[in-house]
Amino acid sequence: MTTTPIYPRMAVIGCGLIGSSVIRAARETGAVGEIAVAESSEAARATIAELGLADRLTADPAEAVRDADLVLFAVPVLSMEAAARAAAPGLKPGATVTDVGSVKAHVAEALRAGCPETVHVIPGHPIAGSERSGPEAGFAELFQNRWTILTPQERDDPAYAEAVARLITFWTTLGANVETMDAKHHDLVLAITSHLPHLIAYNIVGTTADLEAVTQAEVMKYSAGGFRDFTRIAASDPTMWRDVFLTNKEAVLEMLGRFSEDLQALSRAIRWGEGDKLFELFSRTREIRRGIVALGQESAEPNFGRDRGKH
Repeated sequence: MTTTPIYPRMAVIGCGLIGSSVIRAARETGAVGEIAVAESSEAARATIAELGLADRLTADPAEAVRDADLVLFAVPVLSMEAAARAAAPGLKPGATVTDVGSVKAHVAEALRAGCPETVHVIPGHPIAGSERSGPEAGFAELFQNRWTILTPQERDDPAYAEAVARLITFWTTLGANVETMDAKHHDLVLAITSHLPHLIAYNIVGTTADLEAVTQAEVMKYSAGGFRDFTRIAASDPTMWRDVFLTNKEAVLEMLGRFSEDLQALSRAIRWGEGDKLFELFSRTREIRRGIVALGQESAEPNFGRDRGKH
């Protein structure tokens, strides 16, 4: 636990799984002092108050960000600019403004458009989460040994560089590994590692729901591990993922085109009984899985550790 807070005051706009996990982790590590939360949902505010997550709780983003040194937007991507504009009157000069969205090029534009030039806009994306949502879903360990990607602007002024370094310290204190990269490159990387897998999961679970020859009861009763993993992904927040696909459509469509070509090749190998091609592909993909485990990006805990925070 840090003896001196990295940010004396933090404001979180939107308090779902990620926002509430940041709050929990920041409190546990002492990374921040006072925490203010702005949440538009009355029901969510009641839960936040019951959980004691906020020192100050309001529905007004401008009120929440007043005097904040760090402002973290944890709202759906398409709501980012409106949230930033709502908070703008309360932002103090020199504050760091960041976010937790899964798309970065769109968010960078949205935050710069909605915020005054007197603040330091540093978009961010903690690559961590689960299918659960809401303020009660968060847990402090969510970011441990997971990556957070920051996509700072290409600026050479010392104050901005210091703000980036301070934000990196914040995330590492929460247990994350931090990488910086170009926003558009981030969106291309995440299109294949996150966005396309979610699209496939939503599609295969949707296809299963539409099958007439197999009943839904049979699907749920006889699901093997593969389908269960798809349903976990497909249970993710629909608003968040709708916004992801609408704001990162170029990169997603590019990856989807490549995937469709590879899927056709796989279909041909099955049709013509080309076992060697199938075995070669399955061997290569197995090594990728082993690499992910070796890098500590997957857990050997039951259900891969995803049940943490549910109790």
